[in-house]
Parts: sequence; C-alpha cells; structure tokens
Amino acid sequence: MSPTAEPPAEELRVRSIMKAEVITVGEDVTVKELAQLFEKHGVSGAPVVDEQNRVIGMVTEGDLVALDADLHFPLYIQFLDSLIYLQSMHKFEERLRKAVGAYVRDVMTRDVFTVTPDSTVRQVATIMSRHKINRVPVVDDQGVLVGIVGRHEVLASIGL
Repeated sequence: MSPTAEPPAEELRVRSIMKAEVITVGEDVTVKELAQLFEKHGVSGAPVVDEQNRVIGMVTEGDLVALDADLHFPLYIQFLDSLIYLQSMHKFEERLRKAVGAYVRDVMTRDVFTVTPDSTVRQVATIMSRHKINRVPVVDDQGVLVGIVGRHEVLASIGL
C-alpha cells in the first residue's frame, strides 16, 4: 500500500469520516423548537446532550412523526356501571404524554449506541445495519460528544 492510499474500510477509523460540528439539543428544548431546528439546519436527527456535552439521548424526525401515529385509545367494555379496559391504560397514558409532550425529553430515545473516534468504520456500519439507525454519535472516553457519523459518511468511505 502506498503512503497516500486510504486504508481498507475495515481499518479506516471513525475519526477520519466523522463530522466534528454537530447540531445538538438539550432535553428541555420544546418539540416545536426542535422541528424548527431540524428544518433550519436540514438535519433529520440530533444527539441530546447534558450540560457537560455528554450524550444522554437521540431524537429524530421519526420520533416526531410517532407522536401522531402512536396514539390509539384503549379498547374497553362496559360492564354494569364500570369500564373494563382491554388494553393497558399505562401504555395509553405514556403514549398520550408523548403525544402532548412539549419537550425533547418526552420523545427522545434514551438508549443510544455510540462509537469512539478510534472505532473502525466497519464497527459503526455494523451498528447501523443491526439496529437500523442512520447516525451514531462519536464520544470520547468520558462520553462527551466529539462528532457524529451518518450512513452517508460510511457509504462514501467505502466508495458507494
């Protein structure tokens, strides 16, 4: 391999393809502000970070679309003078809270897959493929956000 040639994708590190400038949000941002932020910056998702810029979640346009799609009133039957719910009221209440939830914390995904700058492109591609996600935050050893890598960067790195 010549000194200027790119290493194969299985050896290529995330640091060489990640975007270091990342649009982020805090969990106290309103859903309305989030939608405006997505539109303004032309992004469809963003890491949710705390005051120390540590990743605490991820929020996407899909989470916003789910607000409308996920709300179904529970089925019930009337027996004598009371209602018997055939589905969980807890689930309905949770979905209702999300649907009218005014903040990112109400709709974000809390279990987030992350990689480090030294992770390989192959590793991040595997995470994306297995878990059907489009972007993965890149964090340092303390969980502080240092970048993001999306499917576009992964595909470009392997020549697609």
